[in-house]
Amino acid sequence: MPDATDTRPYDALLLLSFGGPEGPDDVVPFLENVTRGRGIPRERLKEVGQHYYLFGGVSPINAQNRRLLAALREDFAAAGLDLPAYWGNRNWAPYLTDTLREMVNDGRRRILVLATSAYASYSGCRQYRENLADALAALEREGLPLPRVDKLRHYFNHPGFVRPMADGVLAALAELPEGVRAGAHLVFTTHSIPTAQAETSGPDGGAYVAQHLDVARAIADAVRRETGVDRPWELVYQSRSGAPHVPWLEPDICDHLEELHGRGVPGAVMVPIGFVSDHMEVLYDLDTEAKAKAEELGLPVVRSATVGADPRFVAAVRELVAERAAAERGERPERCALGALGPSHDVCPVGCCPGREARPAAAGADSPYA
Repeated sequence: MPDATDTRPYDALLLLSFGGPEGPDDVVPFLENVTRGRGIPRERLKEVGQHYYLFGGVSPINAQNRRLLAALREDFAAAGLDLPAYWGNRNWAPYLTDTLREMVNDGRRRILVLATSAYASYSGCRQYRENLADALAALEREGLPLPRVDKLRHYFNHPGFVRPMADGVLAALAELPEGVRAGAHLVFTTHSIPTAQAETSGPDGGAYVAQHLDVARAIADAVRRETGVDRPWELVYQSRSGAPHVPWLEPDICDHLEELHGRGVPGAVMVPIGFVSDHMEVLYDLDTEAKAKAEELGLPVVRSATVGADPRFVAAVRELVAERAAAERGERPERCALGALGPSHDVCPVGCCPGREARPAAAGADSPYA
């Protein structure tokens, strides 16, 4: 690995996330931010927001990002890394533009971005890059000096992301009733996206599904090596939204649980590989809806943990920072990756993960702010 204390030319890290409401009064304004430009009536947003109200109108994602930010700062300091870490969101405070403005006013000019999405897709990568371009454009209109912004590579197959997930599966298996444990299946879950987005994800298309399958296989292999049991597994999807006539990735997690029960499978572990932390799509769609479906079926299920602020994931971020910094200095650092796909690209190429309309995107080969 490159020198973990040398971050040149970077002078700051930005933790970039989705954001979420932190009280009942925040729910509808937050959803208005998420759906801006789609013409969704306010009354419909109130209906959509009902699952937030079940948790007091509070999404756990901001608290989880605060923990991750604190863990990153502590890890950096312990490792002798002189790199300040900031945090900004797409859809709720602290807003990305406000955080970038703060960074510029603090004198930061070369910024690395860690997005809380590990995979290639429009919503998981390019849309964050579009948000960065929007924020830079706002700073430009204010007459502020613009920083150079780069995004860390996709980390879905970094050992610091995969190994905590595998350990989470082992812990979840131990929670299943002993009589069903040996025959339990693994159900890897991620956020469903429109099939058209999945087909165009990554530089050559199909990256979203391929990356998830690669991670699922790596975790299943690790569990097999640890337990001696080769468990059946499948990748399924959750949290679908949007118009019913638009095709999205399937099967849905609840439909899959019904199928497992119909086949006589004795139990299952739901493994949320598509999510960095236990935010609303995990707490509601898995811990509430999917578990209710399993209970209705009489199918024992346990949900394994996400990586959150696991020290191995935090250390992986530090390694990714050192790796990218070394590459920017013209060195050839070791690039850690598990599975068959190898390490992802550092710079998103032109045309990677296109959206419905052409919009400027920062931190890529087509960035107007190179």
